[in-house]
Amino acid sequence: MGIAEHLNGDLSVRAAADTASMEWMPSPSGTVWRKRVHLVGAPESGQVTSIVRYEPESSFPAHDHPGGEEILVLDGVFSDEHGDWPAGTYLLNPEGFRHAPYSKDGCLLFVKLRQFPGRDRQHVAIDTTGLEWQPGPGPGIGLKPLYAQPGYSDTMRLERWQPRADPGTVSYEHGAELLVLEGSFSDEEGEYETGSWLRLPEGGRHHPRSANGCTLYVKQSGLPYLRSAG
Repeated sequence: MGIAEHLNGDLSVRAAADTASMEWMPSPSGTVWRKRVHLVGAPESGQVTSIVRYEPESSFPAHDHPGGEEILVLDGVFSDEHGDWPAGTYLLNPEGFRHAPYSKDGCLLFVKLRQFPGRDRQHVAIDTTGLEWQPGPGPGIGLKPLYAQPGYSDTMRLERWQPRADPGTVSYEHGAELLVLEGSFSDEEGEYETGSWLRLPEGGRHHPRSANGCTLYVKQSGLPYLRSAG
């Protein structure tokens, strides 16, 4: 596999990226920009995870989503013919989904493409700002469930950590991905500020803690649906 078709593609090792310090790269649209943190396959048709920025009045032509699509709207309003999706919206568009996305005033997204096989997956559209925080996996940690479906291993949620939250050592049998939405946390390998992305391999473990609090996107057990370039 060529260099252009592999970015953090070895699923057997830990991977991390500070997206706040990365440069924006153009997409074929010309008015949509992205910061890729993971790519396996051809640049425009592989499995990819990115931070994506739509300029005002930007759009993509209508297209299908083989392998599905996951979107968390971080800022602004993302739109398609199915609706307007403001900051805090979580979308899972399953295999066979088709749309023509655009943004009138611009937006910022976290996007995962071609990582959700299965045509019986549910279509999900959640305004997470309207959800109540539920008790989470440890003291001082709350969660908002985003996706879980029988027959599929991957689960997604938001977590809010109070200052000095410390859940102890956390293990991930089938791996995990985390994106820091607000604040920061640390573990044995370093500090992860707002915009940081972290992926742990199957069987990975770490001891995360947050001195001043943070909000995270957390995906567990999604690695079985990814191809590895390792």
